[in-house]
Amino acid sequence: MGNKVLDRFAVILLLGLCVIWGLQQVAIKFALEGISPMMQAGLRSIGATILLCLWMRWRGVKIFERDGTAWWGLLASLLFSGEFLLLYWALEYTTTSRGVVFLYTSPFIVALGVHFFVPGERLRLLQVIGLCCAFGGIVVAFGDNGGAGDTLVGDMMALLAAVFWGATTVVIKASPQRMLPAERVLLYQLAGSAVALPLLSLAFGEAGVTSLTMPVIASMLFQIVMVAFVSYLAWFWLIHRYQASKISSFGFFSPLFGVFFGFLIMDEAITPIFIVALVLVAAGIYLVNKPQAVKQTLVDKSSLPES
Repeated sequence: MGNKVLDRFAVILLLGLCVIWGLQQVAIKFALEGISPMMQAGLRSIGATILLCLWMRWRGVKIFERDGTAWWGLLASLLFSGEFLLLYWALEYTTTSRGVVFLYTSPFIVALGVHFFVPGERLRLLQVIGLCCAFGGIVVAFGDNGGAGDTLVGDMMALLAAVFWGATTVVIKASPQRMLPAERVLLYQLAGSAVALPLLSLAFGEAGVTSLTMPVIASMLFQIVMVAFVSYLAWFWLIHRYQASKISSFGFFSPLFGVFFGFLIMDEAITPIFIVALVLVAAGIYLVNKPQAVKQTLVDKSSLPES
């Protein structure tokens, strides 16, 4: 369990998940036409929390249990809320292509965090090279906006969202939460953000839901059902059956698909310089997640995908 070599079905499913995560930023952009950023992120979490609770009841996984992880779960949910607050906000000020590239610098935050906070996990030479590639990609991306206007505020928000995402993963890896069923780890994050984000939306005086057109409704359903529920459960199914390290190495496809869909659907300009930045970040993700020579036999339940 958790140590099978990737077969054709697993590879196809992984690529499908990367497509879903690459489309997420496009869906957020569409929904911003009728729902303000924080309220949109909150509604996403509310819907996904309901679906996850129904799933857990059906599977017999305990929703509430005193296991000493509540405070760690609260911390993870606050970081998760901050990540999506920043990501949804960022996409009001930057393009989907730029947003996805900066967001997917998160694996490098994780690599640095576990080096200092998780015993036995130290940076390897390939990971250091990957970090250098990613840093170079960020510098190149900041230096080129492809004629998209002033994207600095949105770019910085997306980068900070990546920091929050990475910090969430490090907290889970370094705390007792790593021993929980994957559904409960996810529930802490979704339920916490389902409460926090709508309240923040009201506190900031957002307009909230202003227009429920078909594109807006379809975008929200995609985010709730396909991204925050189906794709996460599929991810957990994969990491319980296949080598987690080999699965993680597919992460570099998500920003590639994200940039492609930004170009294809949103008609965003992609310059040669930005392609260089994308390649550097994608290469860095691959190197940071590249499996070690020693075969892994344990499943890391804290390895949550980005949504």
